[in-house]
Amino acid sequence: MTESPTTSELPTNIPQSEILDREAGLHRGLTSWQVAMIGLGSTIGTGLFLGSALSVKLAGPAVIVSFLLGAAVTVTVMWALAEMAAEHPAAGSFGLYAEMYVHPWAGFAIRYTYWLCLVFVVGSEVVAASIYCKYWWPAVPSWMWIAAFSLALLYVNTISIKSFGVFEYWLAMIKVVTIIAFLILGAALLFGVGFPRIGGSNYTAHDGFFPNGWSGVGLGMTMAIFSFLGLEIVGATAGEAANPSVAVPRALRRTLSFLVLFYLGGLAIVVGIVPWKEIDLVESPFVRVFRSVGISGAGNVMNFVVLTAALSSAMCNLYFTARLLFSLARGGYAPATLGKLNERGMPVAAVMASGVGLLIAFFLSHFFERTAFLFMIGVAFFGGPFVWIMILFTHLAFRRAKQRAGKSILRFAPPGPWSSLFGLVALVAVLISTWWVPGFRITMQAGPAWLFIMTICYLIWARVHREKPNT
Repeated sequence: MTESPTTSELPTNIPQSEILDREAGLHRGLTSWQVAMIGLGSTIGTGLFLGSALSVKLAGPAVIVSFLLGAAVTVTVMWALAEMAAEHPAAGSFGLYAEMYVHPWAGFAIRYTYWLCLVFVVGSEVVAASIYCKYWWPAVPSWMWIAAFSLALLYVNTISIKSFGVFEYWLAMIKVVTIIAFLILGAALLFGVGFPRIGGSNYTAHDGFFPNGWSGVGLGMTMAIFSFLGLEIVGATAGEAANPSVAVPRALRRTLSFLVLFYLGGLAIVVGIVPWKEIDLVESPFVRVFRSVGISGAGNVMNFVVLTAALSSAMCNLYFTARLLFSLARGGYAPATLGKLNERGMPVAAVMASGVGLLIAFFLSHFFERTAFLFMIGVAFFGGPFVWIMILFTHLAFRRAKQRAGKSILRFAPPGPWSSLFGLVALVAVLISTWWVPGFRITMQAGPAWLFIMTICYLIWARVHREKPNT
């Protein structure tokens, strides 16, 4: 077993090189395409296939604009993370960068906040998977599916990183190929190529393209941002990528390009084929498209795809939660046992501890089956925008530090602070808007309270660490 190194002084005095070195031991076995597929695997899940229904209900056909604006914000985060990951490839990713360039509290809070966020995201994904299974087996209780999927996810996340990369590559490839086929078939349905022409009447026939005005578009951005969350997980693969300074920025670009195409194209087809008022959270809008046009067997195929998409996303998010917990343990912020690696370089203890979200999903689905999914993504949502805000804030500090040191960096964002500032303002607005999104009020109720608790925990940790410098 590889032991977690101990620290002998407060993190504020630790050189950046030592902060990076303490995460050594992970095996570098991921190719650039596997990294990209992990990014797609973590991002393309319930946000597109099930949660997008909520955006459609809020914005109507103008959900296309909501996701376009969400993509513009996501670009700023991608630029910031690519620059920092190319300079400092490490599993701790943005949590480590916040510790290095902002303050140890920032690194502590961002990693624990996002760990909690992803714990609930993983749980929401397996809840969604159980919803998809009801399409075929409505009499089987959800908790049985959740239990079976949870065991499988834990197993896959404790094998070697090469095996994990191969497994996730092909699992993500299923949904990539299917979404491309969906885009082609959907376009054929809209334009009448081989099918009766549907046309574009559904974009304006039901109270217009902006049925709920620009406020609906703004609220729709909430789910759009949730759908793009997961892109940042690509940064965490830097600690296990074969050539991180090249693979990670390239994977970020590829992932975002695919996401914009899939989300905008997929939702444009969904609201073009199915009247937006008929879409709800009972089933995936993508399954509804095929069911509504009467294509034999297509609904079953799409339901299988959205099922694999949810499981793929859950598997990648569990991967990242474990790396965050591993990074915290190696920094002395969590029990040292969670920073240990097995002989295959896998943080098994951190994986098992991060599986708590699966247990939460199991109990919620048993007692609150109809509301478990929306509740879990509502709780999880605070962590995503908060982490993106911190990434952009850290990027501003990162650039200032490099400029003062006269050191050149591999640049992706435009010169100046404006792209990161734009992203910061937009994300703060999105976070505040959750107060008016049905089912998401828990986001602003739980989020600030969580940060307050994290601050108290950090101050206690710092005081104990200062009083016991040799522990």
